[in-house]
Amino acid sequence: MAKSMSNKSLAGPALEIEHLTKAYSGSVVVDDLCLRIESGEIYGLLGPNGAGKSTTINLITGVAKMQKGSVRVFGYDTVKNYRETRRLIGVMHQEVVFDPFFSVGKALRIHSGYYGVKDDPKWRELLIEKLALGPHVDKKIHKLSGGMKRRFMVAKALVHKPALLILDEPTAGVDVELRRALWDFVSLINKEGTTVVLTTHYLEEAEQMCDRIAILNKGKVVAVDSTANLMKQVERRTLKVWLDKETSTLPASLDEFRPSSEENGRVWRFCLAGQQHSGQVLQVLFSERIGVREVETHSPSLEDVFVNITGIDRTETKAK
Repeated sequence: MAKSMSNKSLAGPALEIEHLTKAYSGSVVVDDLCLRIESGEIYGLLGPNGAGKSTTINLITGVAKMQKGSVRVFGYDTVKNYRETRRLIGVMHQEVVFDPFFSVGKALRIHSGYYGVKDDPKWRELLIEKLALGPHVDKKIHKLSGGMKRRFMVAKALVHKPALLILDEPTAGVDVELRRALWDFVSLINKEGTTVVLTTHYLEEAEQMCDRIAILNKGKVVAVDSTANLMKQVERRTLKVWLDKETSTLPASLDEFRPSSEENGRVWRFCLAGQQHSGQVLQVLFSERIGVREVETHSPSLEDVFVNITGIDRTETKAK
């Protein structure tokens, strides 16, 4: 596979953001943001709607003008060295953006030239193959399905071989097959050296894909750590038990597991923290001759971390 542009000659962090600030009509959208993303990472930028994720991406790429702070891409300042940084960055915006006059093939042929990069037919054909755009190269882009438009936008973001790829909600509203194909391809180019920054509302994607994650809320970074360490912040596990019959009360020895009932006492939930385990709960139930029909355990997910840190239920934002 072709390498991203001049990766071997690049040094330092892929992205350094220092004290980045942006306000619209007096309302602060990005508030003194500081981030450092190392070369070769897959980095998640998460947060509820209105957290400032897309605005941050627009500031990084020069679509919006920063009011305070600085952004450097592999050591190049995005204001002073904008030509270099534009070539180093590939971005897929959340909104579908395309030129309605060009076919898929022609748009990809000319797009590298916008960055002063010579077209590489082998690389372009590889993108078309990996993103399954082959049957559609002669179609005008506005005639593509929503999923195919997403694939085209990924190809367009990569056709000039950027060293830093930014994906803003790349799988929003697409089917499971496309989502899987896209992440397989992102993993492949990351192994070849491309640094990836992504925003997503699908937390399971971030959990599986990202080396590190920053969580934004109201324009501020409220957490940044490796995915594994963020998961450790929510140590609580849940045991759900279905009983043979309704029970209004349980033995006092189970109080430490913070039991809560559902379905009129037919179902009970228990919280397991630290070294506690489900066997301790079940042993008490069996010793008290309380019949158990079914059990289910639930380990913390990134969604639990998100809710714990921001206090926002993800079901509130998924529908928006």
